[in-house]
Parts: sequence; structure tokens; C-alpha cells
Amino acid sequence: MGFLIGQTYRKMVGILAARFKEYDITTEQFSVLCRLAEQDGISQKEIAARTVKDQPTTARILDCLIRKGLVHKEMSAADRRSFLVYLTPLGRERLDVLLPLEKATLAEIFAGLDAEELARFRETHLQLHRQLDALHQQQEA
Repeated sequence: MGFLIGQTYRKMVGILAARFKEYDITTEQFSVLCRLAEQDGISQKEIAARTVKDQPTTARILDCLIRKGLVHKEMSAADRRSFLVYLTPLGRERLDVLLPLEKATLAEIFAGLDAEELARFRETHLQLHRQLDALHQQQEA
């Protein structure tokens, strides 16, 4: 089952990555931009948690997005050791193009499922996420 989930994920990401290529954005970079669109001005640590990526990977993604002019960092007023990350106007413009592209791609991918099947699929995955979160908490304890 895990292999099937992984294989499905890789195929989905491959299709999305090919469609994002002309915009010079990877799916990992897109996930960071999306989290910033949900809440701008969050720390690298918070971005890592929300994208389920480790800190070094998140730092590399942010460095790339900064070089592309899509995000910028500002020192936190509350904690001088921390930086907050913000979307730039160019980052917002890029998301305005990429979000509808992602939505259309997902609609194509899930076109074979009716509303009830899709709702069941989503709930099953959410249930798996909750179970995995509980297992991770047990391991950390």
C-alpha cells in the first residue's frame, strides 16, 4: 500500500512539475509559496513544519526563491535571532498563475472520480495523516 501511495504521489508530482517548468518553479518551491500565501511573514521553522520538510531543505528552497525574487526575509522584531519570510509582489504574481494551473491539473487527475469517491478518498487520507501524526508523537515521547 505504501509503495502504491508513493508511486501515485511521484506520478502526480511529475505531471505538475512538467507544467510548472516554464515558470521556473519546482513543486517544492510551489509548496513554500502556497504556505506563505496562507500566512505571510512566518519563520523558516514554521515553513518547514507546514511543508513537512527538514530545516536544511527549507533553507535551500528559500535561498532559491530569494534569488528568483519571489520571497524576501526580514529580521523578526520579536526575536532578533529569527527571520520572517514574505512573498514579494513577483511571488504573488507567480502564484496567481500557478494556483489555477495546479487546480486544473488536479481536476484532470481526479476526473475519473465522482464527488462521493473523492470525498471518501480525502477522508481516508486525512485519517491516515492523523494516525501518522499520532505515531510520530509516540516516537518522540
